[in-house]
Formats: sequence, structure tokens, C-alpha cells
Amino acid sequence: MEPHDDQPILSGGTDLDSATAGGVLVHGRGATARSILQMGEQVHAEGMAYLAPQAARNTWYPNSFLSSIDSNEPGLSSGLAKVETAVDRLRDAGISRERILLCGFSQGACLASEFLARNADRYGGLVAFSGGVIGPDGTPRDYDGSLDGTPVFIGCSDADPHIPLERVEETARVFEDLDGDVDKRIYEGMGHTVNDDELDYLRELVTSLVSE
Repeated sequence: MEPHDDQPILSGGTDLDSATAGGVLVHGRGATARSILQMGEQVHAEGMAYLAPQAARNTWYPNSFLSSIDSNEPGLSSGLAKVETAVDRLRDAGISRERILLCGFSQGACLASEFLARNADRYGGLVAFSGGVIGPDGTPRDYDGSLDGTPVFIGCSDADPHIPLERVEETARVFEDLDGDVDKRIYEGMGHTVNDDELDYLRELVTSLVSE
């Protein structure tokens, strides 16, 4: 069994059977699905159903996202599969990819970013708070597919102790190359957190997805 196979996917927001849009919220290292659902509640608009997968022992993969891919297996692949399961659950409820938002913080932002890069398609959006694509410097970024204008928000401090600014810049380039509509915002001296400007972006995106 993969590490995260038997972990739950929690739900919040509008009931799935009556939702018109969906969000997959991915928690960070040491956090929980319940905690990131609370962030969803802060930006909620009626019609948005949230699914939040839970990582085993609250950690998607053991090492830094800058470490070798192999050193973070099998957690990394299992985590990506868990995100896919959540997306599939939304689609099975009749919500199209164009109305599905992927959002994560820290390790969750890394996992959500890597999932979208590896599965490029037109989604409702990606919101990556303090994260980026996964792998050591020099990792080939030969991802296939097209985001076809998917909104991509990448927000991070210029002095984040966990997320090098160079990786944030690289992540923005990855999604630009995949035809994403990238909005990169670097915040001076913010630290490793989420600020009001970032939440305002997420709130506006949620509102737009349920009103389309």
C-alpha cells in the first residue's frame, strides 16, 4: 500500500452534489486537511465545494522539495495520486476541469504545482502559496500538454527560509511555457506564511469560478 492510500479526503464548502465549482486544497508539512479547509472557509463563495486530502503523518514526502525525487518516494507519487483522486471525485460529481481550482501552501503548494505541471490541462486555476515545482536544481522540466490559459498564481516571500526565490522564478517559467496565465507576486520580507493580498486573489478566483 502507498503511504497515503488509506488517508481520508475531507470536504467543506457547498455540498458536492449541488456545487458548480470545486477546489482541491493541499495542506503543508505538519498541518492537516482540516486546517487548510479553514482557509477555504475564509474565501468561500456559495457553489464551491472543497476537497482536502490528508497526508499520512501530516507529511506528503519526507525531505525538502529540492532534494532528489527518489529520496522523496514513495510519498511524492502517493501524494500526487491522492490529489488526482480528489480531482476525479470532483469530476465524477459533474464539475469540469475548467471549474476546478488547485490550491496549496508550502509542501502542499509544491505538490499541487507538480501535479498540474505533470498533468497540464485547462483548469480553473492553480494557487501556490510559498511553493514551487519539485526536484533538485537542474531537474528537466520537459512537461507535456498545455494549460490553455489556466490562471496560475504564485506568491512567496523574497526571503522564505524554505522556498528559494530562484525556484519561484523557475516555477513561473514552467507554467508560462505550459501556456498558463501566470501572476507571480514576491513579497518583501514576508516570511513563510500567507498574507491578505494572496487570500484576496484566491477569494476573487473562487468567486469567478462559481459565477461563470
